[in-house]
Amino acid sequence: MNHEQVIVQPIRLTEKVNKLKEEQNKYAFEVRRDANKHQIKAAVEALFNVRVADVNTMIVRGKVVRKGKLILKRQNWKKAIVSLEKGQSIDFEEKSEV
Repeated sequence: MNHEQVIVQPIRLTEKVNKLKEEQNKYAFEVRRDANKHQIKAAVEALFNVRVADVNTMIVRGKVVRKGKLILKRQNWKKAIVSLEKGQSIDFEEKSEV
């Protein structure tokens, strides 16, 4: 699995992620469910040219949604919170193909 396959997309639009970015220099990504912390760290360092201090991962459970008479469950997905070293930052506009 190469670096582009590990990271599905960055998570940028939530208040919680924006607060983490501003106060603690942490960024959130949706990643593949079979990716481990070492692969996520290597992918972020290679794609964004930054130094990663720590990676925390979690499985986000899919919500139960209703579409007419049907009751469906969205798919579970994996979220990674990546802590960068001091002085490092990620500019998502510069690297838009991820």
